[in-house]
Amino acid sequence: MGARISTATPGRFSGMGPFLLVWSGQAVSLAGSAAVRFAFIVEVWSSGEQATAVTLLSLCAMLPQAVFSPLAGAVVDRISKRTALQIADAGGLLVVGSLALLHYLDAFQSWQVYPAAVLLGVCAAFQFPALASAVPLLVRKDQLDRTNGLLAGAKSAAGIGGPALGGLLLALFGIGPTLLVDVASYAFALVGVRIVRFAGDRVTAKPGAPRPRITADSVEGLRYLFRIPSLRDLIINFCVVNLVMVFGFALISPMVLLRAGNGALAAVNTSVGVGGVAGALLMAAWGGPANRGRGMMLGVVGMCLSGLVAMGLVGGVTGWCLTILVAALLMTLVNASMQTIVQTKVPHEWQGRVFGAVMFLSQISVPVAMAVAGPLADHVFEPQAARGSGLFTVLGPLVGDAPGSGMAAMLFLAGIGGTAVALWGLASRPIRDIDILLPDLDAPPEPVERSGQRGGERDEVRA
Repeated sequence: MGARISTATPGRFSGMGPFLLVWSGQAVSLAGSAAVRFAFIVEVWSSGEQATAVTLLSLCAMLPQAVFSPLAGAVVDRISKRTALQIADAGGLLVVGSLALLHYLDAFQSWQVYPAAVLLGVCAAFQFPALASAVPLLVRKDQLDRTNGLLAGAKSAAGIGGPALGGLLLALFGIGPTLLVDVASYAFALVGVRIVRFAGDRVTAKPGAPRPRITADSVEGLRYLFRIPSLRDLIINFCVVNLVMVFGFALISPMVLLRAGNGALAAVNTSVGVGGVAGALLMAAWGGPANRGRGMMLGVVGMCLSGLVAMGLVGGVTGWCLTILVAALLMTLVNASMQTIVQTKVPHEWQGRVFGAVMFLSQISVPVAMAVAGPLADHVFEPQAARGSGLFTVLGPLVGDAPGSGMAAMLFLAGIGGTAVALWGLASRPIRDIDILLPDLDAPPEPVERSGQRGGERDEVRA
């Protein structure tokens, strides 16, 4: 599988030219989008200096991506992956281009960034399942872990460079040229997709088979995940861990600001990006764990212990930067392995819907966790930490009683909870041995014994 010229003794990165061309376009587009997101934040903050406005902008970008992901996944499975990627990139270009046009016509107003963020979120809902399901058409199966690591690294690099680029462009030229740079980045991504041919990217309908309505088809990705025991248990584990991680990560910024100020927060955020890039480079060079199920669960344990438990216990900018860097590195490895599992275990004609379902399940809990974390910190944990009452009769010696100690305790508890869930996943055979119970789609069939029973217990993949 994949677009390559020769299969004779291939090198580690041989045959990846088409993928690297598409990847470079998407990486540039991610950086441009990150710059514009920063510009949007500055715009809404400048119009009223209200934290609520910034939070609303984040929800406008996040919720459409989560809500529309199942529908987008169903559309991706009905058309070619190349076409789906072009739709996502062209949609982003039109949205940002329209804002740029309004700016140069002196008709731009700050409220317009909210509907723009919603539309860009819808485009992102198409982009993820389209790109994730297109990767197996561009590279060999043994390169999937590496390519998924590179995709995660591009996102992390955009997280570092995008805001810096946006701040520089805003300071030197204003929002108009910043929008034009993003338009150019979308155009570059479109060119990369247009000139690459995706092997086996033709969608053919089964003759005589009725096609379900798109709304009914959009829930099939969820049903597929929950039909396969190993995939079901893995996604449930990931959803719980994701809820815990988001709950904890939502507290890192206010805790660092309260304890050390803006400069410390900038250093911590930079460390997140550096860790993500380092994880991508490690995955590209290494290729990921041989046992993906066990490797992912061990990675999640490390993420929770470093990014939550240690983050709550250590003091000082250096300690925070080191712990969050390790967590970001491990997160890249875990996410890349998760994508490879879907790409190798799920039939290609289902991958758009399944990736859409994965995005929906992983993102829909984010607003809930963020909404709960802040009030709990302000009204329960911080007051208890200051008084030394409640849980802080036990946790006080670990996290102290200074401002920010309540949030540090919440990080610690979230990390313990996430670690427990990951250890459950490690002890669960359907997750730990997913590569055995759910073989890759091109794996040779297991020999049938005389009794007609296959050796060992395996999950059965049904469409």
